[in-house]
Amino acid sequence: MKAHDTARKRAARSRVLEPLVQESTPAIIARQLRAAIAGGDFAPGSQLTESGLAADLGVSRGPLREAMQRLTQEGLLVSYRNRGLFVITMDDDDIRDMYVARTAIERAALEQVILRSPDEAVDVLGGCVEEMERYADEPNGPQIADADMGFHHALVELAGSPRLSRLHETILVETRMCLGAMRGTYASSEERIGEHRRLVEAIAVRDIKAADEIMIDHMRDGLRRIIAEPGAVSQFAGAAMAPSSNVPINRPAADSKRTGPKT
Repeated sequence: MKAHDTARKRAARSRVLEPLVQESTPAIIARQLRAAIAGGDFAPGSQLTESGLAADLGVSRGPLREAMQRLTQEGLLVSYRNRGLFVITMDDDDIRDMYVARTAIERAALEQVILRSPDEAVDVLGGCVEEMERYADEPNGPQIADADMGFHHALVELAGSPRLSRLHETILVETRMCLGAMRGTYASSEERIGEHRRLVEAIAVRDIKAADEIMIDHMRDGLRRIIAEPGAVSQFAGAAMAPSSNVPINRPAADSKRTGPKT
């Protein structure tokens, strides 16, 4: 009887810690290379050599080559025959295209967040806004820029979609590569923080339409600040997505028995 009770208690115990996910060596190297490209350690157009990187990282060329191939497939590196691998450079057309993709990903993530876990999102994203407010004295500084990117990373992660997260990871690296062009464009921290705060407020009241419109405006503003031309916003013309009862919801396992979003 005691053994039966113990087994029942174990079965009823909720998970406290998440299972460890062991990354392969190429995956770890790829993540470090992405961070270095995003942070400007490898400037756009710079060449990456296997011998130099292998020495820096203390790894053999096999896993390094595999990691570099991943980044080539993601579009962060480009291979030129008989010359080697180089970090991509981005012109205005590339940046517009990147923002088209980023806007689509973050709009989709935002809708999923409101449909599946708005309360958790308010807590997490509200914390990201508070992190931005810590650096309000320097609206164009690197710390507030990092907090800004942290908000968008958290938003997509909260959607619970591995595919959106995978696509967004590359997009954020490209975005970080462009952040230098934004330096000096914010006259006050409220310009930068305000739209993020309004997104959290729209999530809190579960207003998909309002949140979507705020996101579109936010992306238009970001693109305009980077390439600084009047026609920059035209890539995102069109109506905002309206809430739909038949939108597929990527629900957490514990939520699988619910028939609709919480109201």
